[in-house]
Amino acid sequence: MTPDTVLGLLYESMKIVILLSLPVLLSGLIIGIIVALFQAATQIQEMTLIFIFKLIAVGVSLLIFFPWIMRTLLDFTIKTFVNMSSLVR
Repeated sequence: MTPDTVLGLLYESMKIVILLSLPVLLSGLIIGIIVALFQAATQIQEMTLIFIFKLIAVGVSLLIFFPWIMRTLLDFTIKTFVNMSSLVR
């Protein structure tokens, strides 16, 4: 296994991790900003309010994006196992 192969596999896995976590993190970020603006406008300073909405948004985004996340992870795993014989040499 050459260093280029290891770096290529590491790059591919990090790219997939970032790509798969992006929808969940973005939904939490967007809901967090919206609730923070609402709190600033109404002067409600309840800390659990932002947590509840973020939790719901992350749960809904996981439900929506779960088939895509699973398909992407499965494709990467199958590709890695198929190429395993060439990676081990």
